[in-house]
Amino acid sequence: MSRAALLVLADGRFPAGGHAHSGGAEAAVRAGRITGAESLEDFCRGRLHTAGLVSASLAAAAALGVDPAALDAAADARTPSAALRVTARRLGRQLMRAARAAWPSGELDAVAREFPKGAHQPVVLGVAARAAGLGAEDAAYCSAYESVSGPATAVVRLLSLDPFDATAVLARLAPELDLMVDQAGEAARRVLDDGVDALPAASAPLLEVGAEAHAAWPVRLFAS
Repeated sequence: MSRAALLVLADGRFPAGGHAHSGGAEAAVRAGRITGAESLEDFCRGRLHTAGLVSASLAAAAALGVDPAALDAAADARTPSAALRVTARRLGRQLMRAARAAWPSGELDAVAREFPKGAHQPVVLGVAARAAGLGAEDAAYCSAYESVSGPATAVVRLLSLDPFDATAVLARLAPELDLMVDQAGEAARRVLDDGVDALPAASAPLLEVGAEAHAAWPVRLFAS
């Protein structure tokens, strides 16, 4: 295992397209639910324990070698918003391009052929982590961190929030991220025996509603 590969995969400069997405933060800012560092922390904490947990569990399961098609169907079932499903597949397609260039792999090639329009991003992330020689917890960490770092970075642009304050939010969430990754890893290992129904299905209705509204905006800074 090369732990350095995790740094490459989790690096915000990895060309996976995440910089164009706010993780629901843009809609939350317009709705007045994020107004500064304190409310950003509340938003990120909620996202981490709902959508973040689901995504991290999917990524961990894919890194363990669970059938990507079954995981993709499970991701669809856990994403009620059509707008978020489109976003997840768009991000998955972009991540696939970057991962295949970085870590050529027959497994990545197979997923790309099966899902020419893109599989859900966490599923691709887990397969990419596997191709890079990383484990389930590594994939979960990468996914969990993305679930909060994306909104934090977006809010710096949306509200001109001090980047130091945004980084401090991520640092304060780190212990919870550790615990959540443990939960995601345990869920992924249960999938090996019990199937994808063992994956968590934590709900974040405001993220879903906000995504549908955001998709209809005529002018927006972020794609989602």
